[in-house]
Formats: sequence, C-alpha cells, structure tokens
Amino acid sequence: MTAPGARLRIIAIGRDSKGPEADLVARYAARLQPRPEVVALPDGTGSPAEIKRREADAILRRLAAEDLVIALDLGGKAPDSAAFAAMLASWRETSRPLAFVIGGAEGLERRIIERADAVLSLGNLTLPHLLARAVLAEQLYRAQCILAGHPYHRAGRP
Repeated sequence: MTAPGARLRIIAIGRDSKGPEADLVARYAARLQPRPEVVALPDGTGSPAEIKRREADAILRRLAAEDLVIALDLGGKAPDSAAFAAMLASWRETSRPLAFVIGGAEGLERRIIERADAVLSLGNLTLPHLLARAVLAEQLYRAQCILAGHPYHRAGRP
C-alpha cells in the first residue's frame, strides 16, 4: 500500500474490543502490505466540546510531523473504490507514512481536519466506530488489489 518500509496506521478513537468487527479489521489488516498498525485511543469524557478537544489532543500526540494524514469525516469527499485506490497510489509515492484517523462519537475536532492532508468520508451513513475501522481496512485491501490488478475488485458489476 505504501512505499517499501513506509508505515501505515489507523488511528481511531474507541477501545479495541472482541467481536466480529474486530475480526474483520484483523482479517483485512493481515492481507495488507505493509500490515497497518491499528492504534485505539480512549474515548474522551465531558461535554461534547471537551470530548472533541481531548480526543483531538490524543490523536495529535500520535501524529508525527512527516505523517500524511487522512481524516475520515462526514464532510469529506466520498470516493468510489477506484478513485480511493488512485489516491492511495499518489500518497504512497510521497514515501510519507500514512495515518488514517477515525474520530469518536462527536466527530473530529477542527484541528484534526486542518492538520489532515486529505479528508474522506466512508459515505453518508453513520457507522459504529469499530465498523468504520473494518470498512476502512477492507477498502485499503481492495485498493491494494486494484493497484496490483488482482481480481478481488470486480468493477462494473451491477
């Protein structure tokens, strides 16, 4: 997915848990090269504004200056799988570590959106955060297959 030796991380608010969503993340993560590091950060507490601030602080502490940050936010672009693969191809050419960021129940604070190199949406539906991780992991795998010419992605099917 990224240049050889480059890091790929999924930084997400919400604790890891056992269950089918976590199994899906693990299944797709195991298929990715390089295998992504999934960083689960605790949910913030307090008022909605305090929660977003605390979660943003935790996310920003995990980001390095050289990271190419892709924030997942409802207000972002919602590419199809082929366009997402093309984006990944261009990002990996930068040789910067990729960091995908998934916010908590209150969403991402403005500082994260401003820090992001790209803001994407997984669609207009509201997803539980563990399911959003699974969808992202699957789409990363699908993009890897598209870029490699693997038949996993069957474009043009009704």
